[in-house]
Amino acid sequence: MTRRTPVRTAIVTAAVLLAGAGPAHAAASSPPPPHAPRHAAAHPHAAARPTTRQIAALFDRWNAALATRDAHVVAARYARDAVLLPTASAQVRTTHEEIVDYFEYFLQQRPQGRIQQRRITVLSPSAAIDTGLYQFTLTDKHGKTSKVDARYTFVYERHGRHWLIVNHHSSVVP
Repeated sequence: MTRRTPVRTAIVTAAVLLAGAGPAHAAASSPPPPHAPRHAAAHPHAAARPTTRQIAALFDRWNAALATRDAHVVAARYARDAVLLPTASAQVRTTHEEIVDYFEYFLQQRPQGRIQQRRITVLSPSAAIDTGLYQFTLTDKHGKTSKVDARYTFVYERHGRHWLIVNHHSSVVP
């Protein structure tokens, strides 16, 4: 099992709250964790908070990686200790190798995602959540296409100059 930092734990907890209780409720009822920097943006060397447009672009980058049909390119969008709860597998993926393995299977269906509804929450200069509904268009080996509607949550964390997925949950809409 990987070691989680207090910030990572707080981010994942916030993602669960936002996904389960709704963004307005979670924001109103959850004070910032005691270890969170209170005035990080005021510090002259602190990173600027990303815009919702910048966070939305991270999905576009991930979706473009799907189009390469290269599992390693897609897996490179995830932190080394990311957690993936994928749409088309019951196995929780917690290692880079397991994430690559999942995408080797999933990319055979030539998936392309399209956001249908989303809510982006910027938690800090280095953390954000994008959650909502998306639809995948899948193409089988005979060229027949099908659509799959799914719910998603991406939790992003800035690692240096790069934003990586630290938690990704996707499930078919019931």
